[in-house]
Amino acid sequence: MPNAKIAGIGYYVPENKVTNNDLARVMDTSDEWIQERTGIVERRYAKKHEESTTTMGVEAAKIAIERAGITNEDIDFIIFATLSPDYYFPGCGVLLQREMGMLGVGALDIRNQCSGFVYGLSIADQFVKSGMYKNVLLVGSEFHSMGLDFSTRGRNVTVIFGDGAGAVVVQPTEEEGKGILSTHLHADGTYAEKLAYINPGSHAGKWEDKERFGYPDVEFGGAFLTQKMWDDEDLFPNMEGQAVFKMAVQKFPEVIMEALQTNGLQPEDIDMLVPHQANLRISQFVQRRMKLRDDQVWNNIQKFGNTTAASIPIALCEAWEQGAVKDGDLVCLAAFGSGFTWGSALIRW
Repeated sequence: MPNAKIAGIGYYVPENKVTNNDLARVMDTSDEWIQERTGIVERRYAKKHEESTTTMGVEAAKIAIERAGITNEDIDFIIFATLSPDYYFPGCGVLLQREMGMLGVGALDIRNQCSGFVYGLSIADQFVKSGMYKNVLLVGSEFHSMGLDFSTRGRNVTVIFGDGAGAVVVQPTEEEGKGILSTHLHADGTYAEKLAYINPGSHAGKWEDKERFGYPDVEFGGAFLTQKMWDDEDLFPNMEGQAVFKMAVQKFPEVIMEALQTNGLQPEDIDMLVPHQANLRISQFVQRRMKLRDDQVWNNIQKFGNTTAASIPIALCEAWEQGAVKDGDLVCLAAFGSGFTWGSALIRW
């Protein structure tokens, strides 16, 4: 059975840079406040009504396909990871398929938020290893800025997120010991509401909690908009930052060690750790816990913010373009986010 490898990689970020000082003009915050808590200096915002989650994904995919040395016609399956789709349904997979002229090719949408790319990579890995597909296009793309609360009320979430897309082409490889060595996926829905975008939705929490979530007292529910939803800020993403941080710094090292131990390796064997760019403070904590050097961890949240499903492929592509990821390197990808979901992938580049 062949291994699967990343044969091509690309990323796209919008031209529009939004600094912390720009955000300070519309909410009660400051560059110092944001950098101290997140490490972020600036992020990119897409052009509304001109760009979308799909169009950014297309741009990243074009680069990945070209670098893989294939054409659009060679792609035989599409996986698209995002929490900010163009439409509630259908998903962005078919929209990208249409834009790139891949009609008839299967398209799968992944809704695992920050862990979306790692989950998608695991799926692509299995498809390729089994021989079902030979060229799987995996895209992570996010248009966060379209749905954030640009007021002081929403600053704790809004300052973190940016827009962008990353993509890879996964192919089989016969090279011994090369490619994706293993992937590891986990979830714990106990804490689903700790990081969530609850409303509008068809059902939020247990039905007996309908008053808590602002639903009218009706027998049959739907997607209602009420004053309570607005007052409780349920129409925007909500995050209990301390709870997320506490769980993230626990699960990141665990799932990294799971990947290493599965392959008989140790942290010092890692040439490059590419964590999901959730918060620079989380990455630094994990780095210290794993006793990794600065040159063993790639962080670019300072420039792009948290791009959720796009953050790992953007960071991995940037590291590769700058020569920090080379042939034969041991690369570890790790993510943690809403759900809670988390995962890792170990790759011999």
